[in-house]
Amino acid sequence: MLGVAFGSVVGGTAAFAQAAPVQDQATQAAPEEGLGDIVVTAERRSENLQKVPLSVGVASGDALRAYTAGGDDTLLALSGRVPGLYVESTTGRIFPRFYIRGLGNIDFYLGASQPVTIIQDDVILEHVVLKSNPVFDVRQVEVLRGPQGSLFGRNTTAGIIKFDTNKPTNDFESRASASVGSYNSVSLDAGVGGPLIKDLLAIRLSTLIQHRENYVDNAFAGTSQDSTATPRKNAMGGFDDRNVRLQLALTPGNAFSLDLSGHARWYDGTSTLFHRGALKKGSNDVSAEPRNTVSLDEGNDNPQSYTTYGGSVRATYDFGPAALTSITAYETTSGFSRGDTDGGAGANFPVRGVANGFGQSQGQIRDLDQWSQEVRVAGTPGGRFNWQVGGLYFDNRDITDFYQRTFFLTTAARNPNNWVRLHDVNTSWSGFGQVSYELVDKLTLTLGGRITEDKKRTQLLKTVQNVAGVSQYPANFRRDVTLKATKPSWDASLLYQASPDVSVYTRIAQGFRGPTIQGRSAVFNSDFSTAKSETILSGEAGVKSRLFDNTLTLNATVFAYRVNDIQLNGNDVNGNGILFNGNKADAYGMEAEANWKPVPNLTLGAGLSLLHSEIRDKTTEVQICALNNAVVCTPSAAVRPVPGAFGTTYLVKINGEPLPNAPEYNVDLTARYDQPLGNGGRAFIAGDFNIQGYTQFVLYKTKEFTANGNFEGGLKIGYAAPDDAYELSVFARNITNEKNLKGVIENYMAAVFNEPRIIGVSLSGKFR
Repeated sequence: MLGVAFGSVVGGTAAFAQAAPVQDQATQAAPEEGLGDIVVTAERRSENLQKVPLSVGVASGDALRAYTAGGDDTLLALSGRVPGLYVESTTGRIFPRFYIRGLGNIDFYLGASQPVTIIQDDVILEHVVLKSNPVFDVRQVEVLRGPQGSLFGRNTTAGIIKFDTNKPTNDFESRASASVGSYNSVSLDAGVGGPLIKDLLAIRLSTLIQHRENYVDNAFAGTSQDSTATPRKNAMGGFDDRNVRLQLALTPGNAFSLDLSGHARWYDGTSTLFHRGALKKGSNDVSAEPRNTVSLDEGNDNPQSYTTYGGSVRATYDFGPAALTSITAYETTSGFSRGDTDGGAGANFPVRGVANGFGQSQGQIRDLDQWSQEVRVAGTPGGRFNWQVGGLYFDNRDITDFYQRTFFLTTAARNPNNWVRLHDVNTSWSGFGQVSYELVDKLTLTLGGRITEDKKRTQLLKTVQNVAGVSQYPANFRRDVTLKATKPSWDASLLYQASPDVSVYTRIAQGFRGPTIQGRSAVFNSDFSTAKSETILSGEAGVKSRLFDNTLTLNATVFAYRVNDIQLNGNDVNGNGILFNGNKADAYGMEAEANWKPVPNLTLGAGLSLLHSEIRDKTTEVQICALNNAVVCTPSAAVRPVPGAFGTTYLVKINGEPLPNAPEYNVDLTARYDQPLGNGGRAFIAGDFNIQGYTQFVLYKTKEFTANGNFEGGLKIGYAAPDDAYELSVFARNITNEKNLKGVIENYMAAVFNEPRIIGVSLSGKFR
C-alpha cells in the first residue's frame, strides 16, 4: 500500500480522535502499555486534545496513507473515518464535497460555496477545485465539528478540516511509502528534509505520485457525435496525479521565523462515470450493473485535467508577551472536466422520442486566482489567561466556461453550442478574537467572535445559445449580479477538568455562510439563481476521558443545531438546477470515539456517529425524477404535475425530509496486533471496517436514491524491521469488493459507484 506508512492500521485509526495516532505508537513501540498524548492546534496553539473545549476528530498521517495505499483519493478516503465526516464527489477527483454533521452542499457548480472549510498549513482553500488539492507527507488531520468562525475560515457553518504537513527540521529526516496494486495502481508518498545551514535554514521536499490504468470498458457501438462509436476495452477510469511541495524554514534567531512553501499539481484522469439505468424503479439494488462497463455515446471518454500552483509565506515575530504572525498565500488553477452527463447511449433512452437527450457537458476554469492575507497577534500561551486577535482578507476571482450539449427544445433539433462564460468574484474581510480565562481552579471559560463582510459578484461575459448563434435570454435577464452581507459569528465554551484523566465541556456557537450566486443556469437561458446568507446556532456537550492506567480513551459528544435560511440545491419547474433558501433545518446527534490497548501488542479502535436531520419548510417544492413526461422513480411524498411548453414537470414538497448526504449513522472499527520476533522486528496484522447507515442522496425521499448499510473493509499483513527501519506488507482495500451506491442522476436513474477492490504490496520506511 503505497501510502501506508509504518505505524498505521490499514485503515487504521483515522476513525477516531484517539485511534490513529495511537496506532502509530502501537507500531513503533508495541511493548508500551499506555496510549500516547494527542496534541492538536484546534485553538491555534498546541494543546492536549483532552483539554480542548470542542469536538475534534484526529487522523494521523500514517493512517491516511494507509487508506490511500491503493491510489484512492486522499480526501475521499477520509469519509466515515472520523465520526461526523462524510465526503463524496460526483464530478471526479477535482471536486470533492464535504459534510460535517450532515451539513454540506450537493451542488456541482464550479463556483458553489460549501459550509465546510478546508485549511492546509493555515491557508484557506475555498474554491471547490482548490479543495481537491491532495494531502501528502501529512503529519496530522484535524476535523473541527460545528461552526468555527472565531479563529478559522470564513462563513464556516458546518466545520473545518485542517491538514498539517510535515515541516522542515534542523535534523535530517525522511519518510516514504510506496505501493503497487490491482489495475496497475501505483502510489508514492514521500518527504525528505533537513538543515541547509544548521540552526538557520532548513528544507523539506515532498511528493505524491498516484497512477492507475484505465479499467472501464465503453460498450457503446451506435452513432456517436464524438467519434467513439466502436466498443473499446479499458477506455476510462484511470488517472495520473503528480504533486510536489517545497518548504523552507528560516530561523535567524529565537524571536523571528520565516516559513516559505510552494506546491504544484498536474492531474489527468477520468471524471465521474454515471451508469445510466443502473437503478430500476422501486429499488436501490445496483448489483446487476457491472462496475467496469458503461455505454457512453458522448463526452470523449470523460476526460478531466487540471494544473494547480500555490505558495505561502508565514512570518512570526515573538515580542515576549505576545507574538505577531502574518500568513500570505496565493493559489491558481486552470483545467477542465468533460462528461456524458446522461450516463448512457441516448438511442436506448430517448427524450421525447429522439435519441440522446441532455448528453454532454463541460466545465472549464480558464483562470482562477485566490489571494489571502491573515495577521494575528497572540499572547504567550500559559497561565490562567490566554488571548489572540487578528484579521483576514480574502479575494477569489475566476473565469469559467460552461458547455451543455442538449436539445433545442422548441424544434427537437440538436444544439451543439449551448455555451456561456462567467466571471465570479468573491471578496471577504473579517476581524476576529478569542479570550480564555480560568475562572476558578479547573474551570475555564473561552469566548470568541468574528465580524465578516462577504461579497460575491457574477457576470455573464459571453454566450452562444442555439444553432443559429442567437441569444434566447429574456429582456430582463440580469447579466451582472452582486450580493453582500456583513454578519457576526461567535462561540462560548466551558471546560471543567474533573480529574487529570476526565474533563467535561459545553459549547454554543453561531455562524453564517454568505450569500451565494449560481451562474450555470445561464446555460439553459435562465437567470442566475441566488440565495441569501444562512445562519446556524449550534450547541454541544461532551466528555473526554483516559481510563484504566491510560489504556483506554473514551470521548463522546452530543449536539444539536438549527440552520435558518438554509441554502439548498434542486431543480425548478423547467428542469434547471437552481440554488435557493429553505426555511430552516434542524439536526441532533452524537459522536463517540474510543481507543483501547488491553495488552501491549493489541490496539482496538471504535467510532460511532448518530444523526437525525430534518428540513422544515412547508411550502418549497422541487422537481423530481421524470423523463418523457413520466415519473421514473417512486417518491414517497405526494406528486404535483405542472404542464408546460416542453412537457409536464412533477414537483414534491421537501418538508420533513433529511438533509442529503447525511448518514443516519456511521460505524468505524479498527484493530492491530503486533507479534514481537526474536530479531527485534514484528509481524503484524491490521484491519479497518466501516459501515454507513441510511443516506438520502437528493432532497426528496424515494426507494431508489438512497443507500443503507454500505460497507467497506481493509486488511494489511506484514513485517516491521527492528527500530522500524522499514515495513513490508500486503494489503487489500475494499477487500470484499463491495459495490456501493455513492451518488445518482435522477432523471436517468444513473448510479455512481465506489472504487473497486485493490490488492497490492507496500513498502515504507523512515530514515534519520
